[in-house]
Amino acid sequence: MLMTLHIGIIGTGWFSRVHADIIKGMNGVKLQAVCGTSLSKAEHMAQDYEAKGYGHLKDMLDSERLDAVYICVPPMSHGEIELELIRRGIPFLVEKPLGLDAELPRRILEQVEATGILTSVGYHFRYAQTVDRLKAMVNTHKVGMALGKWMGSMPGVAWWRQQNGSGGQCIEQTTHVVDLLRYVAGEVDEVYALYGKRVKHELEPNVEVADVGTITLKMRSGLIANISNTCVLPGDSDISETGLSFYTNQGILDWSPQRLSVQASGIQTNYTANNQPYIQENEAFIHALRTGDKSLIRSDYADAFKTQQVTCAALESATRGMPVAVLTI
Repeated sequence: MLMTLHIGIIGTGWFSRVHADIIKGMNGVKLQAVCGTSLSKAEHMAQDYEAKGYGHLKDMLDSERLDAVYICVPPMSHGEIELELIRRGIPFLVEKPLGLDAELPRRILEQVEATGILTSVGYHFRYAQTVDRLKAMVNTHKVGMALGKWMGSMPGVAWWRQQNGSGGQCIEQTTHVVDLLRYVAGEVDEVYALYGKRVKHELEPNVEVADVGTITLKMRSGLIANISNTCVLPGDSDISETGLSFYTNQGILDWSPQRLSVQASGIQTNYTANNQPYIQENEAFIHALRTGDKSLIRSDYADAFKTQQVTCAALESATRGMPVAVLTI
């Protein structure tokens, strides 16, 4: 019989419920507590999972014996949460990004490494079966360049539009594509980025973040990549594009969350994933909690920090108007 693991969640938004639903369906795992920005928000979510709601982190941690905590909060809310969990020796899974900049996550990483605490970061693209195939193909093809994109609309929440709330689209959203590029093709040595404000700042109030951007990335392998993003598309439509393509000596490897398309010798072959990346991500973390085996976790805090460094270097480059070296650890 499995010993029941008791889990807490910080945050009451959509991602919190994604993880809560998955936890609810797992054997031997119980969502024990939910912490929100207010007690009422926390209790409203907690009642759907027969959990206890809390309005303050320390109240939850003092009152409950938790085996792990999921952190599902906006970029500007990171820091004290992670440090408090580390101080108490509580493992955590944290949703991306790690913060607004690289300095705070660097301090957290120092504590993670000093204590050896178990961590996982929510870069769920890594867990897709099509990404396994893509990575294998990239490693056996001679890749000339890569093109990535995250094209969509601007999220409606107020904090996302503020530079000190989300960090901007690359740090908050396009980080998934940057991370996938790193996972599949290796580390980034230098970036040169251009950001602009084209549409949203004229249409909606209090928009500080850029709504278009493009980043050229010099990879350690010699591969040249470009990742572009925009949030100018209309929010009342389902128009969006997310993906990463590799141009190789054998053809084109074109990945999106829905499928992997391989074009070679005049033949196109499409592959779809038969797994659920969010579920596999959760199962890997719970397995590590239960057994101590971390091998199934595809992004821990140290690895995710390298992605954070790239996206923050891109913001610095766009601000300074010059290439910026990525000083990965």
